[in-house]
Amino acid sequence: MIHILGIPGSLRKESYNAALLRAAAGLVPDECTINVASIRELPLYDGDLETAVGPPAVVAAFKQRILAADGLILASPEYNHSIPGVFKNAVDWASRPPSAFGGKPVAVMGATPGRMGTILAQSAWLPVLRVLGMRLYVGKSLMISGAAEVFADDGRITDETILDKLREFVCGFAGFVASSRG
Repeated sequence: MIHILGIPGSLRKESYNAALLRAAAGLVPDECTINVASIRELPLYDGDLETAVGPPAVVAAFKQRILAADGLILASPEYNHSIPGVFKNAVDWASRPPSAFGGKPVAVMGATPGRMGTILAQSAWLPVLRVLGMRLYVGKSLMISGAAEVFADDGRITDETILDKLREFVCGFAGFVASSRG
């Protein structure tokens, strides 16, 4: 069984990216699962706190979920043409020695109400993923623009073309993760 952890990069309760990950979880092959983590409770990274008492329990639990996963899907919104600060904060916490990321397969996707998709945020992730030593899936890309027209009020994806692209994306990534395991 392949266990993938999906991490949405938004704190919004009605986040398009969390909805995207929930939809992805229903489209994976039978030998795969996607569980969705939250970054909502993570505090801002504070080196003094880390030195004084170590990482907070919520950070340790988040990091453990990453370590236990066979692969990660980062569902990244785009804020001001880049990575959301809260998402980068979560990755910064989990990268503290020992890092939870070295050699881990990762895919990046995203949804935004804007018209450019999340291409700039996904590009901004590349140097971060590289320095963390992650194995980036480049088989397919998924950048959803006009998210308000793609998602229903209850978070379901209503666009069949997007559902097909999401299925292709997650199935391709599951295969990439499987091949990474040897």
